[in-house]
Amino acid sequence: MDRFQQPDVLVLGGGGILGEAWMSSLLAGLAEGSGFDPQGCKAYLGTSAGSIVAAALVAGVDPRSRLDELPEQAGVPDEAVDAEAPRLLARALGQAGKAVGPLAALTLPLMAPGGALLRQQALSRVTPGRQSLAQLRAVVEEWDIAWDGRLRIAAVDMDSGRRVMFGEPGAPDASIADAVEASCAIPGFFRPIEIDGRRYVDGGVWSPTNMDRAPVERGSRVLCLNPLAALAPSNGQRYRAMGLLSRSLAAIEATYLERRGAHVEVVAPDATATAAMAGRLMDGRRRGATLAAGLAQGRAL
Repeated sequence: MDRFQQPDVLVLGGGGILGEAWMSSLLAGLAEGSGFDPQGCKAYLGTSAGSIVAAALVAGVDPRSRLDELPEQAGVPDEAVDAEAPRLLARALGQAGKAVGPLAALTLPLMAPGGALLRQQALSRVTPGRQSLAQLRAVVEEWDIAWDGRLRIAAVDMDSGRRVMFGEPGAPDASIADAVEASCAIPGFFRPIEIDGRRYVDGGVWSPTNMDRAPVERGSRVLCLNPLAALAPSNGQRYRAMGLLSRSLAAIEATYLERRGAHVEVVAPDATATAAMAGRLMDGRRRGATLAAGLAQGRAL
């Protein structure tokens, strides 16, 4: 960025405990350094960890007030996430990641039926998780917020593989706590969240950011934070695909919005933040270093 400008739409991607910490601290640092008001955007789109940050902003919670007490996606053993979650998400996203470039951006809406089938097939091979997100749900319920047209939260229907954007016109009826819990339900670890008879899981199964569903018009300014881009090749082969896919899909989705007349900036963790996360996005022990790195990166932006 040459000079930071207040975005109209803030897109917040998935990234586990450390992704949430990085996004919150980066927004706090950006506000300090530029006068940016994170609570002053016209619209917010959140996926997985990003749904927590987005809901907090709509609730009027200043990111700076949350840096010491971020609600966690608790209960997932590090070794379990390391072993299975990246493989599942890479499998579900892999076919979409092959279609990189302007042509893919033009045809994104046409790719949805095939994408749903791929995800349905991947999810059908995963044993539903049993861990609870009740602690996270309680935090969101305390914010006492309702849909007001500004917030969209991505989740995936486990049985059909379809992406659902809670908060959009025509979306299934759900509370914001329902939607956040669903968006954070990592398949195979957290229990799918049942809403009106349908089971929903992590929105990151469709896309790390779901930026293509941001509500934009010609001239809209979009800022997208993409924590999963921190999964670099140096973190090992199993993470290589996730980091590259995250960057590729974000590029496709940004191009799609730009062809609709929007101005898009995508921000990924810088070298210091990437080192702080060390590819272990559910490792709460790395939160302090990640917070410091995100704050410094936001101030620099």
